[in-house]
Amino acid sequence: MTSLVSFAASSAPSAADFAGAHTRPLTAAELEQLLSMLQQPTALIELGVVMGCLGLAWLLIRFLRGKQPDPSSIWFGHHVIDGILFPVLALLLALIARRVLQEAIPLAVFRVAIPVLSSLAVIRLTVKVLGAAFPASSALRVVERTVSWGAWLATVLWITGLLPIILVELDEITWKIGSSRVSLRNLIEGSLSAVLVMILSLSLSSALEARLLKGATDNLSLRKMAANILRALLLVAGLMLALSAVGIDLTALSVFGGALGVGVGMGLQKLAANYVSGFVILAERSLRIGDLVRVDNFEGVITDINTRFTVIRATNGRESIVPNEVLITQRVENASLADRRVSVTTVVQVAYGTDLQAVMPCLQAAVSQVPRVVQDPAPAVLLTQFAADGLELTVSFWIMDPEIGQMGVRSAVNLALLAELDRLGVEIPFPQRVLRRAALSPAPATAGVVSSPAP
Repeated sequence: MTSLVSFAASSAPSAADFAGAHTRPLTAAELEQLLSMLQQPTALIELGVVMGCLGLAWLLIRFLRGKQPDPSSIWFGHHVIDGILFPVLALLLALIARRVLQEAIPLAVFRVAIPVLSSLAVIRLTVKVLGAAFPASSALRVVERTVSWGAWLATVLWITGLLPIILVELDEITWKIGSSRVSLRNLIEGSLSAVLVMILSLSLSSALEARLLKGATDNLSLRKMAANILRALLLVAGLMLALSAVGIDLTALSVFGGALGVGVGMGLQKLAANYVSGFVILAERSLRIGDLVRVDNFEGVITDINTRFTVIRATNGRESIVPNEVLITQRVENASLADRRVSVTTVVQVAYGTDLQAVMPCLQAAVSQVPRVVQDPAPAVLLTQFAADGLELTVSFWIMDPEIGQMGVRSAVNLALLAELDRLGVEIPFPQRVLRRAALSPAPATAGVVSSPAP
C-alpha cells in the first residue's frame, strides 16, 4: 500500500483524478498509470468484484427466466448470456460496485470493464432487435459483424485515449449545406444516434406487439390493428427523434409534408388506399385471421392481415398476398364469417329397382359415423336425378374444419358409402354399351389395264 500512496502523490495525475476520469477517455499519462495500477494487489479485488457482478447477473436472469427458456425472447435468449438483459444487468451492477469502491481504493479494472460491458450491451441490443424485426434477412449476419467490430473498436479507442484525437480530426472535416456547416463528427454521431433510436423503437414495438397478440382468440383482429397502429406511431416518433439527433430542423418538414401530400394524392394512391383499407378491415372485422375465404378463384385461410396486404394460405400450402384494396372493392366469399360450418356433397348411383326407402337411411347412418362430419345439421341423402344408367343419389354433409381441406373427408365418406352398399348388396351400375359390327362384303378386285399408245 506504501507504493500506492507514493504513486498517488507523485507529479503524475493523482489516483482521485484518475478515478474521476471514468466519464472521459484516458490521456497518455492516465493510460500509463492504468497499466501500473493493473499490477497492484487492489486490481485483484476489483477483478473479484467484477466477476461477482457477472455471477450475480447470471443468477438473477436465471431466476427471472425460469426453467423453460423462450428462444424467441430478445431479453433472455436461448441461453442465459445471449440475451439483452445479461450485459445490461451486469453493467448496472458494475456501475453500482464502482460507485461503492471508488472512495476506498483506486480503480483500474473497472476502467476497462465498464466500456467492455457497454459495448457488449450495444452489440446484443442491435443484433437481437434486428433479428426479431427482420428474421429472414440475409444481411443480418453482416450487420452483426459490422456492429461488433465498430463497438469493440470504439471501446479500444476509448480506453487507449485515441478517441479524443480522432474526434478532433473529424471536427476539422467540414462542409457547408445551405447556411449550416456540418462536420464529419456531427454526421457520424447523428447517424449513430438515429440508428440507436430506430433500434429502440423497433424493440419497443416488437415487445408491445408480442404482448398484445399473446393469448388472443376472438379479438385477434382488433389486437392486430392496435399493434399496427402502435408500431406506426413508434416508428414515426423514432424517425422524428432520429432526425433531431442528426441535426435536421423539424420545421423544415412542413415543406416535405406538403410534397408528400401531393405525392400521395397523385403517385401513391394505391399505396395509401391499401393502408386505409387494411385499417378498415381490421376495424369492422368483416375479415378475420382464421377465416376461410375465396378471392379471385383462390380459396384459403387468412393467416395474417397487415396494413398493406393480407396473406391467404391454401390447403395445398400455396400462399396468396392480396392487396387490402382488393378485399374492399371486390366480392369476397367468406365461408366462416357467421358460421364455420361448410357443406360438402358427393354423388353415388344405384341400380334401378333398388329399394331406396331402405337404402337411404342406412347410407345416412354410415355417413354420420365418419370423423369430421358434424351431427347438426345431420347428413342427408337425396334422390337428385334419374340418370341413364341408374338412380343418382346426392349425399350432403357438413364439416366444422374446412381450413384443413375437404378432399380427405370426402374420400372417407365415399369409402363409407361403398362399404355400406356392399353390405346391403346394392349394385352400383356402370355404363354398358353393345357394339354391333356390320357385315361388310369384300369389294371386288378390279384389274386395271394400261395400254400404251400406238406408234
